[in-house]
Amino acid sequence: MCRLFGFRSVLESQVHRSLQGADNALAVQSQVHPDGWGVAYYVAGSPHLIKSAGTALGDHLFQRVSGIVTSQTVLAHIRKATQGELTPLNSHPFQYGRWVMAHNGDVPGFEGLREALLVRIAPMFRRFLLGTTDSEVIFHLFLSQLSTEAELHRKGVPLEAVVRALRWTVEQVREVADGRPDFNPSLLTLIVTDGELMVGHQGGKELHFSTHKTACPDREQCPFFAPECEGETRSGYVNHLVLSSEPLLGENVWFPMAPGEIVAVDHFMRFHRLPPA
Repeated sequence: MCRLFGFRSVLESQVHRSLQGADNALAVQSQVHPDGWGVAYYVAGSPHLIKSAGTALGDHLFQRVSGIVTSQTVLAHIRKATQGELTPLNSHPFQYGRWVMAHNGDVPGFEGLREALLVRIAPMFRRFLLGTTDSEVIFHLFLSQLSTEAELHRKGVPLEAVVRALRWTVEQVREVADGRPDFNPSLLTLIVTDGELMVGHQGGKELHFSTHKTACPDREQCPFFAPECEGETRSGYVNHLVLSSEPLLGENVWFPMAPGEIVAVDHFMRFHRLPPA
């Protein structure tokens, strides 16, 4: 399976350590997840997306991107292919306008289900499918549902609408794919962002989150330093949310998510932890 990393913060930060420098950074994990990588980061509210079908560890492009990315919002993925060829078109994250999604998991027997899932995607989104993965179909299912509640190109889409669309998407895939006697249930761990809000769904593959550190190394000079930086929030707001397939070494305090659980921050950096539906 794959590995996910999502980062949302009130201030622009470098994520080089998480992607490249730490002992268990994404690049290191790519030794056993060697089938492509992608990094999406936001500049002035717009996503910039760089992808490759190569292995992140030793990839000079990944090293260069990891070294220069400074952003308030980053979504990164390293791939271990279960569906589709090794091509940048099949590497995550996937993007449409402001929206970016990455998936860790698998829809078993996807080729036999592809058409049944495609008919549930709105025609306006179906034409943007470029690759051959279950993950890209899942993303466009999400866009189809979210577009019924909000204008996707506008800022400020309500978090509640995003959560509903994400849960609807998971339900649609499970309705089509799960319950077959010869196949395991679908694994649908997802992270989605529009650059301002970020939502993580634990769908059977591990996902962890962090909103604070044991001790912030920048506490003396950071203009955003607050008690929430070194402890669980009492105000309801956080200064950062980090989502990762596995806890990354360092100062962050990590919590595992339960299957079906959603963790998110909205456009105002209010923290939400939602139980399974």
